[in-house]
Amino acid sequence: MGKANAPVKKNQFIDLTFSDLTHEGDGVGKIDGYPVFVQYALPGEQAKVKIIKVKKNLAFGKLIELYEESPDRIEPPCDVFYKCGGCQIQHMTYERQLTMKQKQVQDVMKKIAQMPDVPVHPTIGMDEPWAYRNKVQIPVGKRHGKVITGFYQKRTHNIIDMDTCPVQSESNDKIVREMRAIIDELEIEPYNEETHEGVIRHLVLRTGYHTNEVMVVIVTKTKDLPHKQELIEKIKELDSNIKGVIHNVNPKQTNVIMGQESKTLWGEDVIIDKIHDLEFAISAHSFYQVNPEQTEKLYDQALKYAQLSGKETVIDAYCGIGSISLFLAKHAKKVYGVEVVPQAVDDAKANAKRNHINNAEFFVGEAEKVMPWWKAQGLNPDVIVVDPPRKGCDEELLQAMIDMQPERIVYVSCNPSTLARDLKILSEGGFETKEIQPVDMFPQSNHIESVAQLVLKV
Repeated sequence: MGKANAPVKKNQFIDLTFSDLTHEGDGVGKIDGYPVFVQYALPGEQAKVKIIKVKKNLAFGKLIELYEESPDRIEPPCDVFYKCGGCQIQHMTYERQLTMKQKQVQDVMKKIAQMPDVPVHPTIGMDEPWAYRNKVQIPVGKRHGKVITGFYQKRTHNIIDMDTCPVQSESNDKIVREMRAIIDELEIEPYNEETHEGVIRHLVLRTGYHTNEVMVVIVTKTKDLPHKQELIEKIKELDSNIKGVIHNVNPKQTNVIMGQESKTLWGEDVIIDKIHDLEFAISAHSFYQVNPEQTEKLYDQALKYAQLSGKETVIDAYCGIGSISLFLAKHAKKVYGVEVVPQAVDDAKANAKRNHINNAEFFVGEAEKVMPWWKAQGLNPDVIVVDPPRKGCDEELLQAMIDMQPERIVYVSCNPSTLARDLKILSEGGFETKEIQPVDMFPQSNHIESVAQLVLKV
């Protein structure tokens, strides 16, 4: 049933010209100012569209036929692109992807932060925006008696059986294909979400970009892994770069991929990778950026905005395994990292030791609680670096940053909307946003990472 004031009705066919993109990469066309969002449509295109959902202020349509194609349209190289929920924008040229992401940040700076004059630079992209992911997390299932592996179909938990994924490395694709055959051959039962029965839920592979070291994690519902020894022997033979096989147990009915309990079945507990000249030990549970080539560019940008001379005290909130902290420590007097996950802090301390860095200290706790305590102890940072999750910074943390009055704040964000919201609060607290640099960490998807530089207003 169409809404009374909407100019379209559900199941109606209309001709539409597209003028813009949403932040998710859908085409936007308007009828008398009323927007219609259509997946896979591009600005400048004309098309026949079927209206599939009508709301008071907007509608959603399905692309039926293109009358006029945009020069930005390309044939997606992935043969399951239109089914898979992994990538959203393979149908547009890479140049268009980069401008879309820059505009996404510009739009929220206008609408949410109300700072239309802050420079948002062109997105830093990749020379080769494919096969960049160093981590595969792939569900395992069964269809017609055969083991299948593949990503979920859009908005469902139906596995699309697939052999390759163009944003994953070829070596990881190959290991997954061969492991699927081994699981089939050994007749180990894949997990069934609906019945909550079966054994193997996911295969997780982590790869070192500079070292090529591979970790294989088998996530099971059960503590028992049938044919364990045979499975290990066969996995060891797949690739000489495989350094460890880990068994992770996740007995819960949940969308969370890994459970709390991990055990090394064979080989090393960690793989080693590098960011520039720093080495990091990565465990099954470590948070580590999935696009190592772009991570180096992102951290270079954070370092540039921090403007370190070697005399500064720096706080790194949400420090994770210490990757940004250690990078900054080489150019600062002292770095204090804080992170709520104890295992990550252990990793950060071990990584500092591994790299012979003595001027970085790491603490377990919520940044918004620890930082006011630090301030009370007389710790006055010159620079604060913050890299929060998608939900952005907690209000208490923003207040703690404002109270500490650092000369500069470097805000690394994976969500432009929460970045803009937080920059507005920091602006009201006395910090001026000087500029923002988007970095394309996830080519072919609609996600964008950004680095913002803020300075204390004099």
